[in-house]
Amino acid sequence: MNWLKAFRSKKRSKKVEPQRIPRAEHIVSRTQFTQGTLRTLYGLKDAGFEAYVVGGGVRDLLAGGTPKDFDIATNAHPDEIRQVFRNCRLVGRRFMIAHVRWGREILEVTTFRGAITDSHERDDTGRILSDNEYGTLETDAFRRDFTVNALYYDIRDFSIVDYVGGLEDMQKKVIRLIGDPELRYREDPVRMLRAVRIASKLGFSIEAKTAAPIPVLASLLREIPPARLFDEIVKLLQSRDGLANLEGLRHYGLLKHLLPMTDRAMADARSMEFIRLALTNTADRLGNEQTVSPAFLYAALLWPAVDQGYRKLSAREGHHPNVALNQAAEAVLAQALAHVSIPKRFSLPMREIWQLQPRFEQRSGARAKRLMTHPRFRAAYDFLLLRASVGEVPQALADWWTKAQDGVTLPPVTALDVEIEATDGESLPAAPKKKRRRRGGRRRGAGSAPAGGPSSGE
Repeated sequence: MNWLKAFRSKKRSKKVEPQRIPRAEHIVSRTQFTQGTLRTLYGLKDAGFEAYVVGGGVRDLLAGGTPKDFDIATNAHPDEIRQVFRNCRLVGRRFMIAHVRWGREILEVTTFRGAITDSHERDDTGRILSDNEYGTLETDAFRRDFTVNALYYDIRDFSIVDYVGGLEDMQKKVIRLIGDPELRYREDPVRMLRAVRIASKLGFSIEAKTAAPIPVLASLLREIPPARLFDEIVKLLQSRDGLANLEGLRHYGLLKHLLPMTDRAMADARSMEFIRLALTNTADRLGNEQTVSPAFLYAALLWPAVDQGYRKLSAREGHHPNVALNQAAEAVLAQALAHVSIPKRFSLPMREIWQLQPRFEQRSGARAKRLMTHPRFRAAYDFLLLRASVGEVPQALADWWTKAQDGVTLPPVTALDVEIEATDGESLPAAPKKKRRRRGGRRRGAGSAPAGGPSSGE
């Protein structure tokens, strides 16, 4: 393989001396760490091991942000970490990781990784399959993905250790891969997604040599397990930077290998605006510390494809609206699951959000009250508001349901029906009313009297 020959020719041979930035010359303080992080650091230190905070925790603090968690690197092997902490559990196959629990907080502790060698097991694309080779602080630093993620906070003297020029790249505001970009992407194609996500989060640019191979190697994402891609998409799009991440994924040709139907749908102006609005609303909810769900996110990302299939089946092929929507949803989910694994705990609510959309067209008092008691009503109503915002359904329909929830006296249904029908088929057609079966009484025979009339015995 050409890429493997290139790797063999670029192996490091001489020792690299790191740059040490003393406490007085950087802004990271141990008081910014969680109690669980400090207890883990000092527990390893007191047991005679090296212990560093590394990765996004140090990076985000240097950028003036608030990290969501802290990772720890050490020269203690996994079994030794477990001996130090009884509240420790070892996980992972490709590379073993120790999870140290302090109450609700779980710290991820990894042993220094060794240098990449020819002995590492790989697949045909170059992805590393087995990686339980341990090394030193230096080898671990060069095994990190980006320079800004290879900065270590030393609990012994509170300095920051930099082997790869991460501090300089922080100052330049660039995301740069450590080593040869093509080789590093082949080792783990998810790094292409991480480059986009970190750049958006920090407001940095992706360095030219780091960015160049991404469009060429984007198809390697298809080799990644679908379950892992599900998590990566949630990290990218269910965030405050979701819109910027979406634009980055499209710019580098990554989205078409994750959610090809979403990528195609964004060629349509209204579909693109719908998805952009959904991501903006998600970011707003996160900013207001409100709950968000991957079910709603994926429902929005896949809806344009579902809606297109639904309209085709109901209009051109004459399917019943409920049948058409179910068939369109099945087809879209089948295609999506070929790329991304969506757990049932999210795919089932997602389908319910879609299936409730035609029922919003039915606004009789009893049906409206029943719909408002549905467990998924609120999510489906929020979805309806998004559709109204882009003109997919009349705004009057969304306003009607808003007032219905507030207990406001509603206008006559017939008046609203006229307004909705005037939209020339823009809204989803409502399901036809079901014929009520007669309750009670015996079935009428050939000589029986009409319902309500006198019987033959009277």
